[in-house]
Amino acid sequence: MDEVIRMEYDVDGENFATAGEASADVKRILRQVGLPADFIRRVAIAMYEGEINMVIHARGGKALVEITPQKITVELNDIGPGIPDIPLAMQEGYSTAPDSIRSLGFGAGMGLPNMKRYADDIKVSSIVGEGTSVRLEFVLA
Repeated sequence: MDEVIRMEYDVDGENFATAGEASADVKRILRQVGLPADFIRRVAIAMYEGEINMVIHARGGKALVEITPQKITVELNDIGPGIPDIPLAMQEGYSTAPDSIRSLGFGAGMGLPNMKRYADDIKVSSIVGEGTSVRLEFVLA
């Protein structure tokens, strides 16, 4: 692959039925490009976690994906309440999801920790009352 591929997806807030469509599409494209299955799995899991976070905690947002010969970059930008304490939110098990979401099997507090686990680099920035941006990088060896 010599070209740069860019994609943009809208993530519909509070719609669990469509959550994961963007990561599934990216997974399909990465397969077509011929990337290793384990690499694709890491990208898909981290991106899915971001989509679910946008559905659970925000009013939706955008997922921007750039595929280059060197790396995959995923930017997740939501329009939610923001994260007041990013280090706390990065801890496994920490969640602000309401019981109604937890009863659906979501909100276990593994979203950001899983993004960190599967990405080669993660940057989280947030402004309370405005939203959160997560930038994930996956380096192609």
